[in-house]
Amino acid sequence: MQYLHTMVRVTDLDASLRFYCDGLGLKEIRRYDSEQGRFTLVFLAAADDLDSAQKTKAPLIELTYNWDPEDYTGGRNFGHLAYRVDNLYALCSHLQDLGVTINRPPRDGHMAFVRSPDGISVELLQSGDALPPMEPWVSMPNTGTW
Repeated sequence: MQYLHTMVRVTDLDASLRFYCDGLGLKEIRRYDSEQGRFTLVFLAAADDLDSAQKTKAPLIELTYNWDPEDYTGGRNFGHLAYRVDNLYALCSHLQDLGVTINRPPRDGHMAFVRSPDGISVELLQSGDALPPMEPWVSMPNTGTW
């Protein structure tokens, strides 16, 4: 068995690409537009997975954008996505600069949670040992659900 991808339905492709690519740093690997099916699939990979993703088409996130508006509920019913990051504090600061709410701040220097524009919960884990606790993260309360 090989993990291939996680599919996430999105309602605003541009907002989602800004979050996943500009915010989290994922790279678009390929895109498929279906005129007949009226949808777009965008496959993204983390920087450390680019070689594997280009060779084996895994591991990826598949953003599914249906051209005709639909309401999606649940968002979190599958759990969450998780990414290992080089500097948790720097990424959380970068995401805040883009207007992303840090739902579970990295108070412990190890873990944070944010949500995509479609309410998908994303866990961010510090690579290696936890960073030393520091402000403003230590004093920051949780916001919303994660």
